[in-house]
Amino acid sequence: MDKSPDAFRTISEVAEDLDLPQHVLRFWETRFTQIKPMKRGGGRRYYRPQDVELIKGIRHMLYDQGYTIKGVQKLLREKGNQFVAAVGRGDVAAAEVIAQQKQADKAEDELVLGKPKVKPSLRFFGLGRGEEDGPVSPDENRLSRDNRALLQEALFDLLECKRLLDQVR
Repeated sequence: MDKSPDAFRTISEVAEDLDLPQHVLRFWETRFTQIKPMKRGGGRRYYRPQDVELIKGIRHMLYDQGYTIKGVQKLLREKGNQFVAAVGRGDVAAAEVIAQQKQADKAEDELVLGKPKVKPSLRFFGLGRGEEDGPVSPDENRLSRDNRALLQEALFDLLECKRLLDQVR
């Protein structure tokens, strides 16, 4: 007896339909936060129809198109779940429309938000030193270059958020 297209599917049903081992589906749940099956008592997974569509798209991108996991994650971030699901269905026209809409939304966001006027210096964040401060001892410079860059980027994003909040007030 076949289930309704709107019915939830167990992990074994999804694995069989998509010709994937169950452990791959469990692994993908850890790599793609967009896959969120319902879990009932005993940890049994039930996949919604949109979860199955998304998994089909991910499978197609990884196995048929040759994308890496990071590549599919980037596509999901940039173009969204609907795009990947449409690709999995083979609906190229829908995928193109979704991609164009995402591009238009992104351009509109850039117009509304604008760009920051000034990028703060390292000294502003306490990560750089002025010439008048003298030489840096090894104990004072504990952050690696990569960590400093990440911290600077995070602080810059916070300042940008503050600027946007100030505009709204």
